[in-house]
Amino acid sequence: MRTSGVVAASALVLNNAASAAQDLTNYVLPDARTINGGNTFPGVSLPFGIIKLGPDLYTGSDSYSGYQATGSFTGFSLLHESGTGGAPKYGRVADARGSGTTREMSATHRAGLYSYTFPEDSTSSNVVVDVSHVLPSFRGQGLGQSYLGGNISVIEDPQSGSLHYEGFGSYDNVSSPLGLFKQGRGRYSGYANPPLLQGWNRAPKWTVYFCGHFDNEATYKTFVGTKPLETELASYDDTLSVTSRVGVSFLSTNQACKNVNEEMPRDISLATLEENVKKAWNERILSKITTTDTTNNTNLQLLYTSLYHMNIIPTNKTGENPIWSSSEPYYDDTFTLWDLFRCTTSLFHIIEPVAYEEFIRSLVDIWRHDGFMPDGRSSFSNGVTQGGSNADNVLADAYVKGVRGAVDWEDAFKAMVTDAETGPPNNNNPRDRSASTKEGRGALPDWLEHGYITTKYKRSVSQAVEYSANDFGLYQVASGMEKADEASRYLNRSRNWRNQWNPDMKFQDFTGFLGPRNTDGTFKKQDPLSCGSCYWGDDYYQGLPIEYSFNAHHDIEHLVELCGGTDAFVARLEAMFTPGLNPSGEFKFSKMPFNPGNEPSFTTPFLFNYVGRQDLTVKYSRFNAKSYYQPTPGGLPGNSDAGAMESWVLWVMLGLYPMTGQTTFLVGSPWFSDLTIHLGGGKELHITTAGGSEDAYYVQSLKVSGNTWVKAWVTWDDVFANGGSMEYVLGSEPVNWATDPTHPSPAT
Repeated sequence: MRTSGVVAASALVLNNAASAAQDLTNYVLPDARTINGGNTFPGVSLPFGIIKLGPDLYTGSDSYSGYQATGSFTGFSLLHESGTGGAPKYGRVADARGSGTTREMSATHRAGLYSYTFPEDSTSSNVVVDVSHVLPSFRGQGLGQSYLGGNISVIEDPQSGSLHYEGFGSYDNVSSPLGLFKQGRGRYSGYANPPLLQGWNRAPKWTVYFCGHFDNEATYKTFVGTKPLETELASYDDTLSVTSRVGVSFLSTNQACKNVNEEMPRDISLATLEENVKKAWNERILSKITTTDTTNNTNLQLLYTSLYHMNIIPTNKTGENPIWSSSEPYYDDTFTLWDLFRCTTSLFHIIEPVAYEEFIRSLVDIWRHDGFMPDGRSSFSNGVTQGGSNADNVLADAYVKGVRGAVDWEDAFKAMVTDAETGPPNNNNPRDRSASTKEGRGALPDWLEHGYITTKYKRSVSQAVEYSANDFGLYQVASGMEKADEASRYLNRSRNWRNQWNPDMKFQDFTGFLGPRNTDGTFKKQDPLSCGSCYWGDDYYQGLPIEYSFNAHHDIEHLVELCGGTDAFVARLEAMFTPGLNPSGEFKFSKMPFNPGNEPSFTTPFLFNYVGRQDLTVKYSRFNAKSYYQPTPGGLPGNSDAGAMESWVLWVMLGLYPMTGQTTFLVGSPWFSDLTIHLGGGKELHITTAGGSEDAYYVQSLKVSGNTWVKAWVTWDDVFANGGSMEYVLGSEPVNWATDPTHPSPAT
């Protein structure tokens, strides 16, 4: 089977050229970002849907979303992730059959539909339902998944006499004696003594139940293969087309049958389902940002394809949580807040405010029942935490922007205090045995005792930067809730990143960077352009010291002072974008220290706004967005990270950038002559540009809701709380229009 046929079948739902004029799915390319490490999911799903129905192909390397364009096809399965790294997840309950069969498919929230057309010369037609199918891992890190067992049965309805099949499969993450490798910035290096590992989040046993119906009578056979396997084979005589409806649940087979019967009744057509999926994406996601500027089709495809891929996960599993019973929403498959807190969750708030509030409530409810909020979570289990307890940042961002609704903010603050004051038990993850990687702040003992993190703990420097931001989040919420003592405590702690500043670290003419501290408190010698493998066992996680040294975003004024003042800060920022300046050459991005494909660099291009050079924010953010982001299969500079990359380029296109945990949005330069962001409740933010082109994009002047604007930033209340307008005049040369010297630095 040609893989192009796979993509065409799954893309059919979202890319119908015959759609109505306002069908924005015309601009969505589901197979964008599926190759060259983008890892996006090319199948069919509703926004945040449980069912993500798509193809599984792999080549001997990990298929994180199930798909590799040049891979060997093994079937279509109902459950996937999108844009994730770390290790493949799901690939559960698959179907497979011989070559030459045409498959079309669609989905509801909890059910999927397959339409099969068998070759005319088939001597027999059959469908295989494989319960044991999972996405394997080939990385040599013991990150695979294991099938623990299950069953499948054919059931006759006592009233109608019709047959359906149902069953379950149980799975966990496999522990194997394969070598563990440290993943670096584009490379792997081996450990001498390979330990054991149990998957990205080391999830314990979990079970998926299923219930399926064929529209034609079939001959069924249950058999066990050469490996532990439960499989159902449905055979047909003289039948060239068959439709299969399959529901899933994490509670029971009865619930799986209820899900498929309620969401996908027998008489529903593939065409109707296609229209329903398109309608859901249009109404819930794509129509939240509209434009009449259709002059650049590539920009439109980039806009709407990015919106699409940003909103596939997390998964809304409300009503499907087998671990505890609660009236609160439940969201799973958060991969991970380390990736998403910087600029994704703030856009999630604007695009889908109802689902966003549910997500916030879900984080708090996870704390109520599991003891900690997650940084990452999948298959009903927390894990992993790469840096700080970044749910704190997400909650703080929601609080300062006025999210109230049904959120219990007293409990939410208690959940944040748990992160700030209670060290999680060590889960002894072989990637980092120094502290817990499951949840919370593993290096909290050092943080509380010293006000910095020593090399006793892995990723000490990058964790220290994030703990500071986490504590700033607690300050923001405590301050708003008039908890004066707690506000003072956490504001002071949010400045502890300063204790990690090594004034003797040097690079060219720049002195002072965030550096590792030995257990005796002395600074360890460190090159600002080196982080070893930049992975679990190193002092910096997925970022160079020079990158992390810009990440105290709540305390910018003090950061500028440590860097030597405004001019020195501008020079240091520009060095980040200098081609050839990073001699390690581990990335293809002109060997510059700035990494357009990884989160620790996300905010850096926008920091020029703090030092009077908004023009350079526009220059570098636009250059990197144009250079490394396209609506093509290889159109990302790295892993999508569950839509984090897509949200970054969306903010650049909108001409704004959020400072998480603050009400501040830094001003950039929009890519369209007009944009409308539909905020709900009849509120809208209208963004217009005059004089702009591909060569004329520097801001000449700005009006906000009719008022002449001379600040390089706006607040939530200025443009989002009640809507408003932003009117830009653009030109080909920089102009110093942002003459107000003040800027927000709330922890300084």
